[in-house]
Amino acid sequence: MGIAATDRAKGMHSQFSHLLIGACMSMLLAHATAQGFDFFYFVLQWPGSYCDTSSSCCYPTTGKPASDFSIHGLWPNYNNGGYPSSCDPNNPFDVSQVSDIESQLQTSWDSLACPSSDGTSFWTHEWDKHGTCAESLFSQHAYFQSALNLRSSVNPLGGLSAAGINPDGGAYSLTAIQNALTSSLGHTPGVQCSSDASGNNQLYQLYICVATDASTLIDCPVFPTSGCSSTVLFPSF
Repeated sequence: MGIAATDRAKGMHSQFSHLLIGACMSMLLAHATAQGFDFFYFVLQWPGSYCDTSSSCCYPTTGKPASDFSIHGLWPNYNNGGYPSSCDPNNPFDVSQVSDIESQLQTSWDSLACPSSDGTSFWTHEWDKHGTCAESLFSQHAYFQSALNLRSSVNPLGGLSAAGINPDGGAYSLTAIQNALTSSLGHTPGVQCSSDASGNNQLYQLYICVATDASTLIDCPVFPTSGCSSTVLFPSF
């Protein structure tokens, strides 16, 4: 083979190598972009604390919810504490996609916002803001079904009650609450508090960390802002 032919062969090999490397990088970037987050916060809220504020609440059109933690959301998050938001305006929530599980959503993912509603506006907000950021992994139905499955797999109220911590309006040690939840869940959740109508600190939300499969509980890479004092109220509902 002549020098010119050898040079051409080397040039073609170099071009092929660059194309191959570029293709691999594009695939890796596409995968990273497709997933776009590191874990989920599965957020549960205590209805008694939602209602016991200066703005109060409105029961859903289906009636007063059960006295148990309800779903607030399943939120994609980054390990650094940030999170993606409203990732695809071209994929709006379609309630017909969850028609077969709508009654379950009304039970476990109800809205206490005023005015009273059937929950559709709440689910719309949650999908449009958070769910779209996981759409490469989950359809709308799979996203909401995953949240319902998670809710069925945990019993934080039972774990608290087993430790003598009940929604009776009493004051409880934050450490005792955290220990009871860790024992029940197998992982330590984030605990968030709010202020009641009188300005007292009360147990409000639990942030349970979940892998990107939306089913496996994990240790939290980062915790949300707590806002809890050393002793908090656990209001009745």
